[in-house]
Amino acid sequence: MDWGAIFSNAAVELISPTTAAYALAALGLAVHFGYTGLLNFGQAGFMALGAYGYAISILTFGFPVWGAFLVGVGASVVFALILGIPTLRLRADYLAIVTIAAAEIVRLLFTTNTFAAVTGSANGLSGYKNEFAALNPIPPGTYGFGPFTNNEYDWWLRIVAWSIVILACLLIWSIMRSPWGRVIKGIREDEDAVRALGKNVYAYKMQSLILGGVFGTIAGMIFALPRAVVPSNYMTTLTFFIYAILLLGGAATILGPVIGSMIFWVLLSFFSGFIARAVEAGWFPFMTSIQAGQVRFILVGVAIMLIVIFRPQGIFGNKKELAFVQ
Repeated sequence: MDWGAIFSNAAVELISPTTAAYALAALGLAVHFGYTGLLNFGQAGFMALGAYGYAISILTFGFPVWGAFLVGVGASVVFALILGIPTLRLRADYLAIVTIAAAEIVRLLFTTNTFAAVTGSANGLSGYKNEFAALNPIPPGTYGFGPFTNNEYDWWLRIVAWSIVILACLLIWSIMRSPWGRVIKGIREDEDAVRALGKNVYAYKMQSLILGGVFGTIAGMIFALPRAVVPSNYMTTLTFFIYAILLLGGAATILGPVIGSMIFWVLLSFFSGFIARAVEAGWFPFMTSIQAGQVRFILVGVAIMLIVIFRPQGIFGNKKELAFVQ
């Protein structure tokens, strides 16, 4: 068995654009769930709006990159308002029900043949990367060492993606230390007490929903740049993966979602490569290659369960945050 290839493929995921996208989406959920206490199960919907908003703006309307970016962000703000206006005055579980249903509605709208000329239906969209690649200042060529060897476009995408993740971490760190952030954390602990102090809890929840949704939308754009935009990529399981990443790193932390995303994707890539080669080597004669692809999720799930058992507050979490999550 080629252990070198297995470990190399796993190491690549440490700084991949997909890892950055999941980290950014998990940071959005940290704002929602970790800091505010909002049960948003529709982060996949925000990501889909970002990806499709960006791709459609370029392919159909010929927008520049910055214009497509603003369209995606604007769509997420509208989506957050649609979700939040009827639910944020109610109990938290209403938001959970609405968001998970709304995310599926968004995905099915992009899948339907009615809008196939614009959305590509189930086939999705491609061919929208040239505008982003044109902004690349890196000369053509291959750069790096070992498993971290990529062409100029891949490095440009990684630099932009992780720069956005770093800026998002700095933004969340600063606003959570501000008076606004203290109100948000107060709502998580006891919104009635915050309301008694004269704060508009509904308005603060809406602002938090919009902010975390924008992070999810930008994550969707990053997620779409290395691949085509396909509706099947934005199913409910995407949100569940992001929650696993969030809880792995720590629900109300800054670095937790980032480190959690790295661990999640490294483990997923490692188990995927290990099981596939083990099946080829005949170690598991009772298992097909298709079954092997599903076992990796089981092993990653077991690994996350062990971490949750022995470190339930997450890698960077503390006991106070654990009490809220429970």
